[in-house]
Amino acid sequence: MTTNADLKQKLTRMQYYVTQQSGTEPPFANEYWDNHRPGLYVDVVSGAPLFSSKDKYDSGTGWPSFTKPIDPAAVVTREDLSEGMVRSEVRAAESGSHLGHVFNDGPPPTGLRYCMNSAALRFIPLGDMAKDGYGEYVSRIE
Repeated sequence: MTTNADLKQKLTRMQYYVTQQSGTEPPFANEYWDNHRPGLYVDVVSGAPLFSSKDKYDSGTGWPSFTKPIDPAAVVTREDLSEGMVRSEVRAAESGSHLGHVFNDGPPPTGLRYCMNSAALRFIPLGDMAKDGYGEYVSRIE
């Protein structure tokens, strides 16, 4: 089992703040908000597959946004009443890490905007997916 001390060593300060303390990174100043390469986005803590580049779009918010997770069971949502708002927080099902929030203002076909923090994600380029152990997801990206 990964301990808090292990996570503090493994993750950057921003990754720890976002995933373990439910933080939010700055918009337009994060690693993946404008990444347009084909590939897979995985949980930075557990490596579990979360989102496909095929479902990523430019929401204009400055954070990576997706219409849906690669597998509905990959994420869980819960009510978030912080910041004086009512929102749906998104967490990685496997690790429990905070990823971001989901909103009902996204494009078709889902109408959802999974607005994620880059610091909670690791991007696996399509060409590296098989060698990195994510070969079963290649057909979902191509």
